[in-house]
Amino acid sequence: MRLLVVEDEKRIADFLCRGLEGAGYAVDAAANGAGALDLTHSTDYDLVILDLMLPDMDGIEVLERIRRAKAGPPVLILSARSSLDDRVKGLEQGADDYLVKPFAFVELLARVRALLRRGQPTLEKLQVADLALDCIRRKVTRAAETIDLAPKEFGILEYMMRNRGRPLSRTMIVEHVWDMDYDGLTNIVDVYIRHLRSKIDDRFPQKLIQTVRGIGYMIEAPDKPVDRAPDAVSERQG
Repeated sequence: MRLLVVEDEKRIADFLCRGLEGAGYAVDAAANGAGALDLTHSTDYDLVILDLMLPDMDGIEVLERIRRAKAGPPVLILSARSSLDDRVKGLEQGADDYLVKPFAFVELLARVRALLRRGQPTLEKLQVADLALDCIRRKVTRAAETIDLAPKEFGILEYMMRNRGRPLSRTMIVEHVWDMDYDGLTNIVDVYIRHLRSKIDDRFPQKLIQTVRGIGYMIEAPDKPVDRAPDAVSERQG
């Protein structure tokens, strides 16, 4: 899942981004309202974390413009404004939650997960054949066997399972799972797909991760075994 952090204090923004990335999310950051609006217009985010005290415009204005443009993602306001009036105003203008600074990261993470769960109540658990993924508990099993995945591996698998049967290009996977800093390094996807296959496919007769030649990858349970194209891993990365 992809999140946007809108925070002008670099120390706080870096802290949030590192923590959320460590929890398995792809995170973009904007230091002002204009940058945040540009990103929300060009990227589909699963959640926005929004500071109210921005250098170029009030965070409430950013919130209003996000809501005018589209129903949009859930928005969690993160602000030092702690009065009841401020909290009520934020919620009335369309915010889904309001967290006052200073805050404990574990509470922020719990609220993020709650908002994501609220936005996708029917997709808490994903299933392809005997492969199951619990989005909330972040657990993966195949044939009732628990499979341990690194955060990026989990992110790729979740994205593929949410798009079951849909071919996903390497660029699509990079943009959804990694930060924009990885732009152009799409071969890294092949490395992670190889890791995923070793964990969820290689020991099972039915292969779920399919290579779509000329495009990328998809996950599906074929009716019969298929010949799997080799991973396009370069010598430098393999």
